Amino acid sequence: MTDTGQPNRPETRRGESTGEPAGRTLGGRRGSDAASRGRTTIADGVVAKIAGLAARDVPGVHAMGGGFARGMGAMRERVPGVGGKSVTSGVKVEVGEVQTAVDLEIVVEYGVVITDVAGAVRENVITAVERMTGLDVVEVNIEVSDVKLPDEEEEEEGRRVE
Repeated sequence: MTDTGQPNRPETRRGESTGEPAGRTLGGRRGSDAASRGRTTIADGVVAKIAGLAARDVPGVHAMGGGFARGMGAMRERVPGVGGKSVTSGVKVEVGEVQTAVDLEIVVEYGVVITDVAGAVRENVITAVERMTGLDVVEVNIEVSDVKLPDEEEEEEGRRVE
């Protein structure tokens, strides 16, 4: 008998349990090659939600999406059972195996430096998406579709659905 340095363990056939926690190998090491034991895919919607939330966190971003998308969002909020803001409004993504690209449409507040806000949005989105998904963000394109003036009423508050 050859001593392998491993404690005595009963031999098991495929499908039988050794009594050890799942994920452990007989040598006591946890799945050192776990990445080669399956695939992880990340849906476009997941990346879009992460990007949308990260963009909204930046000061100076008033809203996401163009006028039509914001109007539809306001109507969706009023429909019972559907309500709630869509965090993916104004966000489009393309997700590949290891890379992703993000397109954003934002409304900024009057008085902010648009290039500074866009840079902060880009940085925040890249950081959040790469940290949470492990995907390489190759580009974040930002379209500023409107400026929210201080004396403008909120479109959502000014409309009534009857």
